[in-house]
Amino acid sequence: MISTHHLCLKAGQRVLVDDLNWQVNDGECWSVIGRNGAGKSTLLRTLAGLRSIDGGHVALDGRTLADWPLPELARQRAFLAQSRSDAFAYSVIETVLSARHPYHGNRYWEGSDDHAIALRALHAMEVAALAERDVRTLSGGERQRVAIAAMLAQDTPLLLLDEPANALDLAHQVSIMALLAGLCREHNKTVVMIGHDLTLAHRVSTHALLLMGDGRWLAGPKEQVMRADLLGDYLGHPIDIIEHGSRRIFIPSEDQA
Repeated sequence: MISTHHLCLKAGQRVLVDDLNWQVNDGECWSVIGRNGAGKSTLLRTLAGLRSIDGGHVALDGRTLADWPLPELARQRAFLAQSRSDAFAYSVIETVLSARHPYHGNRYWEGSDDHAIALRALHAMEVAALAERDVRTLSGGERQRVAIAAMLAQDTPLLLLDEPANALDLAHQVSIMALLAGLCREHNKTVVMIGHDLTLAHRVSTHALLLMGDGRWLAGPKEQVMRADLLGDYLGHPIDIIEHGSRRIFIPSEDQA
């Protein structure tokens, strides 16, 4: 689906990611993990084609990202930013319908199929009752669910999400992460997401990419990468893992030298 080749990312003179050779396949669900400032959001914006590359390249379906015309790219990948600012009084349904524009070429209106897709996405996010509300009047959690609904309506094979559980209550955190995992498992979608809840990440992800923030990185199946010793090193704090039935619960250790 998407791959990086000798990718280098910098923040000023500081190297965040160096020589990243990484491949994400169809149907996989990846969690990107690292401490604040490690380059997680920078990487995701780069994968989305929203940031210039400091070295190497990104390929989508074997085609260098820079070679994709923007309308085609918008039909291949959807991007959820960590935060957003709503300057205009669009309704919720209009906000979600805007995600359908990549399928209409030079036309600027939607058909009945688009409305049906948008309403299904709103129902999936449990915000259909808010369809006529001004997005500026929504709570942070409601606005986040509307943003995810727009991603679903965009209907791309690749979803890039920067902290999808941000501002959500516990029940919606769990349901949305389960929905993303289901999209990968049942519909062969591909998900790359950033999150700080290690327990949720382990529960829904198939793979993990750890970023140290000094150029170093580690990628692989979650069972190989989401180990206490590795996570403690990359996150800068010891991690304990508790086995609870078939689940693993990750908590910060109280024992710190």
